[in-house]
Amino acid sequence: MMIKKIFAIIIPLFYMVPVHAQTSKADSLWKILKLELLTENNYIRQKEKKIEKLRNKLSAVPATCYPDRYKLLSELFNEYSAFRFDSAITNANKLIALSKQLSGKQHLIQSQMGLARVLVKSGFYKEAFETISEIDTIGLSGKFRYDYLNLRGMLFDEIGAYNNDAYYATGYRKAARKEFEKAGSLIDPSELEKTINMAFSPGAGQSTPPDAGFYYDYLLNHDLSEHQIAIIATRISHAYSGEDKLMLLTLAAINDIRSATKETFAIFLLGQELFKMNRNDDAYVCMQEALGNAAFYGTRNRAAQIESVLPLIASRLIEEKQHDKEMLWIGIVLFILVAIVLLFQLVLFRKQMIRIEQNDLIITEKNTELEDVNGKLWESSRIKEELIGLFFKTCSSYIETLDKVKRKAQHNIKLGKYQDATQVLGNVHIQKEKIQLFSTLDSVFLTLFPNFVSSFNALLRADEQIELKEGEMLTASLRIFALIRLGVTDTETIARILDYTVNTVYTYKARMKAKALVPPEQFEQKIMEIKFTDER
Repeated sequence: MMIKKIFAIIIPLFYMVPVHAQTSKADSLWKILKLELLTENNYIRQKEKKIEKLRNKLSAVPATCYPDRYKLLSELFNEYSAFRFDSAITNANKLIALSKQLSGKQHLIQSQMGLARVLVKSGFYKEAFETISEIDTIGLSGKFRYDYLNLRGMLFDEIGAYNNDAYYATGYRKAARKEFEKAGSLIDPSELEKTINMAFSPGAGQSTPPDAGFYYDYLLNHDLSEHQIAIIATRISHAYSGEDKLMLLTLAAINDIRSATKETFAIFLLGQELFKMNRNDDAYVCMQEALGNAAFYGTRNRAAQIESVLPLIASRLIEEKQHDKEMLWIGIVLFILVAIVLLFQLVLFRKQMIRIEQNDLIITEKNTELEDVNGKLWESSRIKEELIGLFFKTCSSYIETLDKVKRKAQHNIKLGKYQDATQVLGNVHIQKEKIQLFSTLDSVFLTLFPNFVSSFNALLRADEQIELKEGEMLTASLRIFALIRLGVTDTETIARILDYTVNTVYTYKARMKAKALVPPEQFEQKIMEIKFTDER
């Protein structure tokens, strides 16, 4: 049996094609919903602070100031109506009692309908019927009549959903539709109501209702409260299915959390929809949240509905976990088989890999050495090119100068102008020519090593660094070490090039080494490490 299961998994693997799933808007909203569930208590605390402020305001209003007390009690009731059932009922009864002290019956009707609405949401259908029957409907018109008929329709609809049987539920649903139709015929629907109705009955010129994305954008771009968005999104979701329905229900559930609405139907419907789509883990999260909300608010009918669905989700989750456990064991067996095969292959190829790595290491080292040698040869070649060019250029200049002097001197001697010949020879200034030669040498050297002076100073103590005068390229000390960097390391050769004595060269070198940050024996090596720059 185990072997058959293994083959049942292995064979499809050969036909699998990678699929790149595109994250839908519903999936993005689901991630937001999970984050909001983690911070749900923050919204509850905000709601409780708001309620506490209203209670403090109410306690500060005198008992005989009926209009102000009614206004604050209405606000307090609205906060409680979708938050806590018992507090909502208490405030509704206070509103009814206070309404009797005010002139006109509209306050009383509003208070009674508010109480009935909370009773309907909480599953107290008998009490809701009694409260609705107490409403004085004589002369009731306009918005009040519309709200009254909608309330009756909602009551019948909730009873039908709660019974959910083949006989009585049908009658209640028919009665609900009848009441909703009566309400709809009383007043012209607003723009918002017309837009909502388009989801169920497309308007003129439309063959199909707008897509769910239209309503998503519509709800977020209009001036609606979070509680209103949740109510409307839940209502519209009944016109759609699949991902569209998920998107709207998830949007509603998010806004229920943000408005601290505990009498919430959206999270329950979302859990049911996820269960139908076999997203059992997510469905279980929703149902747990819905059950917690029902317990928090005190919704008997919703708690009963949830408790009837939760065992089905739990049993499916158990089946999935058992299936996953079996798949895990099969995967372990497959892994062991593959590991054994790979182990033999590793044993066969291990020595070859080691040998290849060693050879690669040797090749890398040789390449590094070769690159270093090539770099030095190329640097030496470039330096020689520059120095040879300097040599020929200087020699050519001196030969030309000597030729001019020779001709002038011979000419004056032939004419017997010995004094003029002597003057011509005296115009040859050897010292000036040396300075010019050194200047040319400095210029060529700094072309090859533009950072030489700064690199040289970096080897010296801060108070001993060399500062060049204006127009000066290299000092005598720098010129000695410049020749060393060019590869002229013999002290006598340096002395002859610069027209110094050997002792003078030794003295300059010793002074610089004494000022260095590095040991004297390492100073010349550091000079040789100054980087060569080829500017071509």
